[in-house]
Amino acid sequence: MADAKLVTVSKPKVGGAVWRAPLGTTLPTDATAELDKAFKSLGYISEDGMTNANSPESDSIKAWGGDTVHTYQTEKPDTFQFQLIEALNAEVLKAVYRDDNVTGDLATGLTVKANAKEQQDACWVVETILNGDTVKRVVVPCAKITEIEDIVYKDDEALGYGVTISATPDSAGNTHYEYLKKGGA
Repeated sequence: MADAKLVTVSKPKVGGAVWRAPLGTTLPTDATAELDKAFKSLGYISEDGMTNANSPESDSIKAWGGDTVHTYQTEKPDTFQFQLIEALNAEVLKAVYRDDNVTGDLATGLTVKANAKEQQDACWVVETILNGDTVKRVVVPCAKITEIEDIVYKDDEALGYGVTISATPDSAGNTHYEYLKKGGA
């Protein structure tokens, strides 16, 4: 039987929805446990929210005459796309440009170096609130930024960094985990 109470929308958790920590940080294994102190908030993301692309890609083998006789999975990328809009947040800049390319702070002077160094893997957590006071936590054990959209400097638009992170499998073969708990918000 269909149940309209199970239909939901997703809102960011108050205090930050996207968190990042160095690879190897202890990961949460439920929806509500306190995050390890190594996780740093990346603050607000744009009103477009986050998009998770997690669809298998396939190919097929055809027999003489055109019949498809076998379909097989070629890959199953797991990516997350969002725009970080706290352009003055040092943790955002470290995520976008690499930890070792950002030094200082806003009060004394912040330096950001842009170069061709490969992005580093990290642990990521996204926390959302669903209908009915339900918490949903998405834990990505290992992912790195694999795409950065053009950075637009404009007087009527938030300066931000549209990023795509691509997850790679952990030791159990999983690219991300989702934990939900009613009453956890």
